[in-house]
Amino acid sequence: MKHKIHIAILFLLLCELAWCQTTYRPGDVVPEPYLKVYGCEAFFSCSALTDEQKTLMDGCSYKQDGVVGWEQLRYLCVLHRDAEGNAIVGEMVCSALISNDLLEIFKALYLASYPIESMRLVDYFGGDDESSMRENNTSCFNQRAVTAGGRLSKHSFGLAVDINPKYNPYHRERNGKSVVRPEGSADYLDREEDFPYKITKGDLCYRLFRQHGFQWGGDWGSGKDYQHFER
Repeated sequence: MKHKIHIAILFLLLCELAWCQTTYRPGDVVPEPYLKVYGCEAFFSCSALTDEQKTLMDGCSYKQDGVVGWEQLRYLCVLHRDAEGNAIVGEMVCSALISNDLLEIFKALYLASYPIESMRLVDYFGGDDESSMRENNTSCFNQRAVTAGGRLSKHSFGLAVDINPKYNPYHRERNGKSVVRPEGSADYLDREEDFPYKITKGDLCYRLFRQHGFQWGGDWGSGKDYQHFER
């Protein structure tokens, strides 16, 4: 009897998860009354990529000569809150090696109402990192070179995450010129200023990623990448 009850409970949970993920899509705001009744658990999941997701990514964030296979990637569904407190469905593709870590991190950030403005696949921005960053979009997997050019970025392996990139820009001096990415983010290089979505050393986002073994680009000695966590 107990075994049948456990199976029934599992079935109901799976039905609730499927209903949530078909009713609320990435980018949707989830009403607070719904969350008060049903909670947030069903919105946090990790799965292999579907054929539909592979089609979206193929030739965009995912290249046919890619350094990782589809089976090495995972699709995350999460909830995050923006600076106004809205609960929003987010999505991310990452390496299977860090998928459980990221689920734990983003759930903790959500429960603490740590603000993240947007979390969509970079494929909705044409796989263009600059376009994604300008929209302050948090993302992970994207096969591309590092900002300075040359070698592949850890984003190509799904092992790096950029959080609220518009307000946490990349900066370094190159050939006597200041390089800031995304463009238009130079005002946010002054880390003493107070503005939304800023990551600071010691804040919850920083602590959670460091506890899970990630390095922060804001700690780099040669140039800074305040949005960037990698492992």
